[in-house]
Amino acid sequence: MTLPMTRRAMIALPLAAAGAAHATSAAAAPAAIPTARRTSTVAYVGSRTTAAREGQGKGIEVFAVGPDGDDWTPLQTVELDNPTFLATDRTRRFLYAVHGDFTYVSSYRIDPGTGCLTALNRQDTGGRNPAHLAVDPANRFLVVANHATGTVATLPLLADGRLGPLADLLPLPGEPGPHRVDQTGAKPHHVPFSPEGRFVVVPDKGLDRIFTLTLDAESGKLGFGPVPSVATREMTGPRHIAFHPHLPYAYSVDELRSTVTAYHWDAGRGRLEARQILSGTEPTTTGDSRGAEIAVSPDGRFVYASNRSGAGDSSPGGPEPDTIGVFRVSARTGLLRPVQWVSTEGIRPRFFCLGPDGRKLYAANERSHTIVTYDVDAVSGGLRPTGEVVRTGSPVCGLLVRPAS
Repeated sequence: MTLPMTRRAMIALPLAAAGAAHATSAAAAPAAIPTARRTSTVAYVGSRTTAAREGQGKGIEVFAVGPDGDDWTPLQTVELDNPTFLATDRTRRFLYAVHGDFTYVSSYRIDPGTGCLTALNRQDTGGRNPAHLAVDPANRFLVVANHATGTVATLPLLADGRLGPLADLLPLPGEPGPHRVDQTGAKPHHVPFSPEGRFVVVPDKGLDRIFTLTLDAESGKLGFGPVPSVATREMTGPRHIAFHPHLPYAYSVDELRSTVTAYHWDAGRGRLEARQILSGTEPTTTGDSRGAEIAVSPDGRFVYASNRSGAGDSSPGGPEPDTIGVFRVSARTGLLRPVQWVSTEGIRPRFFCLGPDGRKLYAANERSHTIVTYDVDAVSGGLRPTGEVVRTGSPVCGLLVRPAS
């Protein structure tokens, strides 16, 4: 796959016809599993597919990943409507997908040898435009953020990997922020569990709040924690949050202001306390920008945050470059110091992720239909493009998984 003279490899997958929608039900049309050799790491890439989102993806693309994190080899295409975020269960035997702009989540069995997917079923989430999902530490429930209708849902995980019907649906209360378009009500965008597993932490873009919820591991019922929420600066629009792997810190990427907020995390009470707000973009950036994704390096020394130029999804992007900012973490205080901004070499990096060992970073450029690979400098945390590029329609999320043996 790698070209020896330039090191640039372009792995191309066919793009769906512009504006095409895929009406095939995940439960009704299981994807065929091709013959493939056993692979140690598999990448699952979700995409936007519908005309309303100008999607050029086909659904979930499955790749075998080379041992150095490069050389992505296409294995399978699972045709679906807008699989916009993905998660595996704790055993890595099953995969789940939310379907943006729709009202359901779907489930799949992961082949332990090839990593390819077989459709199991789908269930309604009790709301519209599910944006994120997470499996609880006990591997009994799936938690889903219904972005458009302002609720958080839970669904049971059955023994065979299928999803059971809705267990609970919790509306998020509060006054909308001042943005006339993007803050018309509650808009939860992320539902990760805190590191110790006691709380579901929910950034709400519409209410300028981050909620802390509890989950009953027996019934799947949701409730508010001892400190139900923390308010952010107005018109911040908190989108995603990432926790430090072993210190009491957390970091949010704030969509509407393209900022990064550093928090102290009280794991006993489930309380966030803001300590610092930094621009997610370079100091010379003067145009509109929206924050998208955030991650902490596995060793906890660096934070990464992506910035999408333009004023939201309706804009074409630009003229400022889309970037990932690199920030160094103070182990003593949790505060951040900017290290670098690097172009994502594409348009609208809605998503990125670090490789399992933190040595690679993969940036998904939704509007330019590429996933760009970077080497991560172990000393500085800085990013350098490797020249490896995967071309795939409208990528908006991804997972790197070592299937269960």
